[in-house]
Amino acid sequence: MSFVLASLALASAGAASAADEDAQAWAVVNATGALNDKVVVAFDSQARFSDDASRLGQLIVRPSVGWRLDSTTTASLGYAYIRSTPEGRPTTHEHRGWQQMSYRIAGDGKGVTLTGRTRLEQRWLEGRDGTGWRVRQQVRLTAPVQNGVRAVAWTEPFVGFNQTSWGQSDGLHLLRSFAGVSVPISKTVTLEPGYLHQRAYRSGPDAVTHAAAVWINLQF
Repeated sequence: MSFVLASLALASAGAASAADEDAQAWAVVNATGALNDKVVVAFDSQARFSDDASRLGQLIVRPSVGWRLDSTTTASLGYAYIRSTPEGRPTTHEHRGWQQMSYRIAGDGKGVTLTGRTRLEQRWLEGRDGTGWRVRQQVRLTAPVQNGVRAVAWTEPFVGFNQTSWGQSDGLHLLRSFAGVSVPISKTVTLEPGYLHQRAYRSGPDAVTHAAAVWINLQF
């Protein structure tokens, strides 16, 4: 877990420099189900409350379909809709297409386990020209604690391949990291509460988010 904690420490150290900081609350519902031995469907919805968690700043809806290549590897295709309402600026509506590979790097899923998720995104903003291409690379570590509870930590850099007129930059423009626990509620429901740190790299002061976040994971 040290590599993720190191990422959190570096991000926090960077936040000590000039930055616009905000305390937020993120609630995520993620549902997945198998249609058969090979095909899985998934849907996640996110509500992100910004400005000291006082209002809904962003809403995300993201369905997908995946194909199991083997017991630890899944290829997926999906769509995402993102409605953002930044304070003092117009509301934006973003659409994304994305392709993803999820895979196990090390471990057996029961003990200490390292997994990866590589996602390629194509981004369009309503009313604006240009397609933003970027890749997201998440690395996630879990470790058993007791009674089914697992410690969870992950980090995910976002790297743009091009610049757009509506604001996407090339290179590393976002770093998101999380530390928390995974708590089984039933055979089909798991909660993952924890602390999320995000830094958006900008030409002016960076935007730093400190969020209390919870994932509600459903299996059906």
